[in-house]
Amino acid sequence: MRPGSVAVRVRPGAGRNKVGGRYDGPHGPAVIVAVSAPAVDGRATEAVRRALAEALGLRPAAVELRLGATSRDKVFTVTAPAGEWEQRLTALLQ
Repeated sequence: MRPGSVAVRVRPGAGRNKVGGRYDGPHGPAVIVAVSAPAVDGRATEAVRRALAEALGLRPAAVELRLGATSRDKVFTVTAPAGEWEQRLTALLQ
């Protein structure tokens, strides 16, 4: 199993959690993840990790932050077999 990477643009403090949309960021095309959690003490990052895992149909443990702990532009590593989650990611980037 080869880990995959997912670039994310975070919108903390949103009215509700939402995963979807495309942002051309510094790490390439990124999926936009809006979370209601504030950008304080890593709460938004944890909320993004869980929301991304749910949107990709994965357990939260399969999604791990690789880059961007204090940035709105993050890269997560996905340790799950390729295939279905990659198709879901492609749909989220629309």
